[in-house]
Order: sequence, then C-alpha cells, then structure tokens
Amino acid sequence: MANGIIFIGSVISSEIVLESLIENGCPPDMVFSLKEDYSADVSGYSDLSKVATEHGLKYVDFRHINDDEHIRLMEEMAPDYIFVIGLSQLVGPRIINAARNGVIGFHPTALPKFRGRAAIPWQILLGVRASKCSLFYIDDGTDTGEIIDQEPYVIGGDDYAEDVEAASNAALKRMMPGVIQKIKDGALTSRPQDEAAATYLLKRVPEDGRIDWNDSVRDIHKLIRATSKPYPGAFSTYKGEKVIFWRGEVQTNDTYYGLPGQIIRSGGGGIEIFCRDGILKVTDYEMEAGVRFIEGNKFI
Repeated sequence: MANGIIFIGSVISSEIVLESLIENGCPPDMVFSLKEDYSADVSGYSDLSKVATEHGLKYVDFRHINDDEHIRLMEEMAPDYIFVIGLSQLVGPRIINAARNGVIGFHPTALPKFRGRAAIPWQILLGVRASKCSLFYIDDGTDTGEIIDQEPYVIGGDDYAEDVEAASNAALKRMMPGVIQKIKDGALTSRPQDEAAATYLLKRVPEDGRIDWNDSVRDIHKLIRATSKPYPGAFSTYKGEKVIFWRGEVQTNDTYYGLPGQIIRSGGGGIEIFCRDGILKVTDYEMEAGVRFIEGNKFI
C-alpha cells in the first residue's frame, strides 16, 4: 500500500482519476485544486475541491502550482506518488523530486506518438482513428517519461472534440483500477518510451480556428469538429463580427454556384454555406453581440 498520495488537477480527466483513487481504496492525502477564479482559459474545467470535500479529503486551492508554499507542503508530506492529471501548468523539478516513487501524468495519445499540446484537436485534424490514453511518469521532458499503462480507444470519423474526450476519459476510467491495485500491492512497473517513434504536437491558439473558405468542405468540417466545445471553436467573420461554428454537416452540391464562404440560405434550421466542393450546413453557432441575424452576404 502506498504510504501517501498527493493529487493535482483541474479538468474532467482529473476528476475521473481522483474518483477512481477514492473508489478503489487509495484516496489521496491531499488534493490540490485549481481555483475557479483562474480557470477561464482551461478547457473542460472541474473544481476538484468539491470532490475532496464530499469525501472528507484535505485540499488546497491554487493559482500557480509551483508557488513555494505549495512545493514546501509537498516536500514535507514526501508522498510515495504525486498524480498530476489534466493540468496545463508544467510542474517544476522540486515537485517531481518530492515524490518517493514518482509523479504520474496522463496524456490522451499512444505515447511516444503525439507528445505535446492540444492532443484531442490535433488527433481529429490528423484523421487518427485508433488511439490510446497513457499514464506515465513525468520527468523534465515533454511527455517523455516511462509508460505505466495504456488503454485503447476509437475516434469516430465524424466525432467532435467532446466525443473524443469522452472516449479517452472512458478508457482512462477502465485503466485506473488495475493501476491502483498495483500501487496498493507495491507492484507498479513501467517501461521506457521508444524515442525513435516519438512525434510532437505543437501548440494551438484560438486564432488557429479561423476558417479558410478555400479549403475543402470536409477539411472545414474537420476543423469545426476538432475545435468544438470544450475548445474555443472554429470561426469566421460576418459583416465585421465574429461567428463561432460549433456543429455542422457536409452536404453535396449539384445545384448552386457561388464563391467559397457565400451564404446560400439561413433560418431556423441553420446556415447553408457554399464551399468549393460541397455545402457546409452549420447547425449550431454563436454570434457576437453585434450580430443580430444572418442573411445573404458572405463569410470571410
């Protein structure tokens, strides 16, 4: 049985792992939960202090996990393991060294493939269909530590980001009981990653969601799916105002001629937009305050 566990997190995957630890008889001695006040830029935020309170666990709200007061507390506790799950902040070397047996992280790809940022949007954009989520030891590299366990999941051809996140989280939940049992038995093992097979995903920013209407309709739809909720969304400009497209569908076109981005029709059923090789029907969208309705004209 582990002598002690500290848990750090801020999103839905964090909540899944925390609840798995509790349900499988290995509750953390301390939970560090990102303060809601500082969660505006965190996709899929989850307030872990609520889970901790419900189960009578000690917790600390934080803004920056690498603040000296938090690190000193971890060093004083000297746990066997620290779980860092779903945290956009990089933990420093003092936190990594505070755990006797290691710091365990999570990544929703089949490491060493697709190390890095925005893994779920990138996998949709790259057309990945078979993936794995990974638990691994965090070291001073980018998702480079030894693999503890992996669990496969499938990405559907028309999946949106929230669908892929749900599939990855379901795989994570399936994986956790076996990992926890090995921790309790003192039998947790790991294996090095194959550096020759490593690939990296670079950072994405909200502006990367801007639609290029000269792209194929399927590539535009793919961008919408990849950047949909809980991410910032694919967007375009209408009469100088930003419009975010959350969901849509691809339709064939044998009837209309026009320019890419030109609006065919709009109404209660959505917006139909001319693309060079088909029609994009947007079924869920969000307009900035200055846009009251969309009719005619063109997206740019």
